[in-house]
Amino acid sequence: MFETLSDRLTSVFSSLRGKGRLSEEDINATAREIRLALLEADVALPVVRAFIARIKERAQGAEVSKALNPAQQVIKIVNEELVEILGGETREIRFAKTPPTVIMLAGLQGSGKTTLAGKLGRWLAGERNTPLLVAADLQRPNAVTQLQVVGERAGVPVFAPEPGNGVGDPVEVARASVEQAERNNHNVVIIDTAGRLGVDSEMMQQAADIRDAVRPDEILFVVDAMIGQDAVNTAQAFLDGVGYDAVALTKLDGDARGGAALSIRHITGRPIMFASTGEKLEDFDLFHPDRMASRILDMGDVLTLIEQAQRTFEEDEVAKMASTLASDEDFTLDDFLQQMGMLRRMGPISNLLGMMPGMAQMKDQISNVDEKDLDRITAIIRSMTPAERGNPKIINGSRRLRIANGSGTEVSDVNGLVTRFFEAQKMMRQMKNSGMGGMPGMPGMPGGGGGRKKAKAQAKKAKKGKQRSGNPLKAKQQEAEREEERRRRREEGGDEQQAPQLPPGLGGGGQLPPGLGGGSMPDLSNFKLPKK
Repeated sequence: MFETLSDRLTSVFSSLRGKGRLSEEDINATAREIRLALLEADVALPVVRAFIARIKERAQGAEVSKALNPAQQVIKIVNEELVEILGGETREIRFAKTPPTVIMLAGLQGSGKTTLAGKLGRWLAGERNTPLLVAADLQRPNAVTQLQVVGERAGVPVFAPEPGNGVGDPVEVARASVEQAERNNHNVVIIDTAGRLGVDSEMMQQAADIRDAVRPDEILFVVDAMIGQDAVNTAQAFLDGVGYDAVALTKLDGDARGGAALSIRHITGRPIMFASTGEKLEDFDLFHPDRMASRILDMGDVLTLIEQAQRTFEEDEVAKMASTLASDEDFTLDDFLQQMGMLRRMGPISNLLGMMPGMAQMKDQISNVDEKDLDRITAIIRSMTPAERGNPKIINGSRRLRIANGSGTEVSDVNGLVTRFFEAQKMMRQMKNSGMGGMPGMPGMPGGGGGRKKAKAQAKKAKKGKQRSGNPLKAKQQEAEREEERRRRREEGGDEQQAPQLPPGLGGGGQLPPGLGGGSMPDLSNFKLPKK
């Protein structure tokens, strides 16, 4: 959604690089370009004015004029102000001291409330809660049935005592749902309320009556991020008529310009809590202002990528694949198929690549990634016998013809896959036999020509350490070098900590990008844009 804005801002900042000092004219020109980029992205005018004024004030101050790299300092300022406009800190659900926690959804018809209710229920269930969906939208045709279908897909129970389609009292349904949750030990109640095509008094009154009846702990205003400037007007109308605690943005995967997301927080003063980024139930998560700002500025969103991997993969899966790659046996097509399946469970490949820093410069290549190519590869491999998958060298001409016919592909497709696999297998073998200690990100994996012998020799050498020199000056120098090495390791988190790993094959042999290993999440406040 923020593709156009991201392109414009990246272009603006690229013109600043290489300048050792920024004049007032440079700052004014940069502010003017940023203003145009925000206006083109449909950001509300009051938000643009406040944003630009703050940037110019900080950019003309000492933090830029005295900086060693003024251009990067301006980018840092824009990033921090963008985070502030988007909400500053991540807003999480405030759970009631005494369950159940009642969450009420409000918004216009077509904003995606019912689907979001299912996504929210699934997300809460994944966080070890026991949610209950409530069908209190008795106005829209088949709204009750839709919520029941969504709830079944999400694996979340639905409370629907009334058939809907204009029949039943939504206030009574909402009130009864809380009693139902108490009886059945549901700690969260999610109430899906009715919407209208436009804001009207009847709609506001019904929402206010439900609010007064159940006294929700959280009221979420659900807004379609694609409706542009009208999203701000609607958000203000609901705030005045019903009131709400936070905003949930839907359809962030659309092709609209996204200015609504940057405007609502500043105009209403209410934070964005959730973001829906696709049609699938799993395309939903907390809204992180800092991560969204990083994506807009093409800094990537590696933290979300890591969290997706941690949610998707079981520890035994990653450990099994790591041990397979660390063994003396060759990488097989079975291993490749398993690895590809693990990666695809995280979501579309283009989305995963888009979370990496600097990928805005390769958006055309990313957009050309076709998931059907992966389907064809899977079909080809599954058309092979176990012996062929274990040893592709036995796949001769007749076997290739049989595999192509069995997978519905051409012989040339089979030839291409086998050729590329042999190249990948050769590279994996070279990495194992290199003098770098084996595969990156695989602690303890033998490397070098001698395999385990070399690993033991390196461990023995590391344990022994350098002998202390008899020369006092040289001994003092050695001690200073060892102290510097210890300090560097402490700053990097310690070499005894193993980095959390993505599945092998994403980022090379299971390793995460440098600096993202260790126990706690990294501080990306000083993260710099990659140089072109």
